[in-house]
Amino acid sequence: MLWIALGILLTLVHIIGVALATDAIMTGRTPQGALAWALGLILLPEVTVPAYLVFGSRRFEGFVRSRRRGRRGVTRLVAEVSPRLGVHRTSDPFADRVFTPIERLALLPCSVGNRVDLLIDGQETFDAIFKAIDEAERYVLAEYYIIRDDEIGRAFRDRLVAAAKRGLRVYLIYDGVGSFGLPTKYLQPLRDAGVQIVGFRSFKRVQEMLSFLTPWRRFQINFRNHRKIIICDGRVALLGGVNVGDEYMGKHHKLTPWRDTHVRLEGPSVLGAQVAWIEDWCCANATIPELEWNPVPCGSTRDATARVMVVPTGPGDTLETCGLMFQHLFAQASERLWIASPYFVPDESTIHALQLAAMRGVDVRVIIPDMSDSLLVWLSAFSYYDEIMNAGIRLYRFKKGFMHQKVLLVDDIAAVGTANMDNRSFRINFEVTAIIADAGVATRVREMLSRDIERSEAVAPMDFRRRSWPFRLAAKISRLSAPIQ
Repeated sequence: MLWIALGILLTLVHIIGVALATDAIMTGRTPQGALAWALGLILLPEVTVPAYLVFGSRRFEGFVRSRRRGRRGVTRLVAEVSPRLGVHRTSDPFADRVFTPIERLALLPCSVGNRVDLLIDGQETFDAIFKAIDEAERYVLAEYYIIRDDEIGRAFRDRLVAAAKRGLRVYLIYDGVGSFGLPTKYLQPLRDAGVQIVGFRSFKRVQEMLSFLTPWRRFQINFRNHRKIIICDGRVALLGGVNVGDEYMGKHHKLTPWRDTHVRLEGPSVLGAQVAWIEDWCCANATIPELEWNPVPCGSTRDATARVMVVPTGPGDTLETCGLMFQHLFAQASERLWIASPYFVPDESTIHALQLAAMRGVDVRVIIPDMSDSLLVWLSAFSYYDEIMNAGIRLYRFKKGFMHQKVLLVDDIAAVGTANMDNRSFRINFEVTAIIADAGVATRVREMLSRDIERSEAVAPMDFRRRSWPFRLAAKISRLSAPIQ
């Protein structure tokens, strides 16, 4: 009987493999990827079927459904907010060329009348976050990929608890994968104070485990919410690369000092960050809290004139918004294209865009960390040396600690956010990026990146070829896993 049952099970697995192979062929992003999945699902379904259920899906269907849920779904909310932001959009040839395609991707307009503060490293960032929370008057919205139960994590929790006890409405989203080790004892004081908490893809509570059983969420654990956002009263937003953990304060046992960048936004653009947050809250909680949706410009002061657009991207979008956003910005470069990314595992189209920019005579520079918290990503980066440096792109390895910032400078346009230059950010993670067109902000970003380059080592053109054959083989093998790194 055991052998009969086993035979039936294997037959069923092979039938499922054939069915999923059809799905892979119909929905695959590239012919090569579709073929690889299809062959594996047909020839070795016992191994490939579980892998496909976790890694094969291109869209996070739970997120798509939550957008459409109910008469007051997020799609309708965005349609109501867009014309309000449009009032604060001034049209000119520059804005139309740079922002119009991205506006169509995000379904939101850019706006003027914004103030932007560049926050360098953890101390500046948490000082600004804590000040914003302390000064909030109505509500605080928080969302993080990583929250740790350590010194800065408990200080962050205490700020949220204090805000809730002052009578503010406080909401917190954390990613269930990034914050996997976050204990219940950390969250309990927040709940006791009245903070509303949801775990994005978390299974710490009964309702979260039950939500995992719904058909469109069952195996989509490869999707991560990589956003880091604080919003206070719909007037101030902070976003960027800094999670909540002691390592961001330079206290990691190995990756120290920790180099990162965040931005503080004030003005109409804050509503773009609020849209990103409400999408995630609605997906995880199925409700839409009452928030402030009337944009308020900062005025005409000298430091509050930036044109800003906050762009949420992720696998719930119809198009691959993150990759398209960066491709478009690369194409706008005429003088300078500087990239700082801790995870540099670009796809073919990104490599081509960088090569073309360099061939146009653009000063293309890429800063990556010399040390890394991911061996696969660290090894994979070496395999790209020849492709990018042969086109005249300059590559730098940051030597003074671990560089985790995600910053792009295209002439006088700066982009600061959570997205890395890798497949996961382009297609799998939920990310958010602030695109800023302002000469003053661009100058500050250029000066910041110039200091980072001074603390980096330029990579020699023959660096990869001079390394040992086993090392080069390991780098090439690591690159094969780029789609899921």
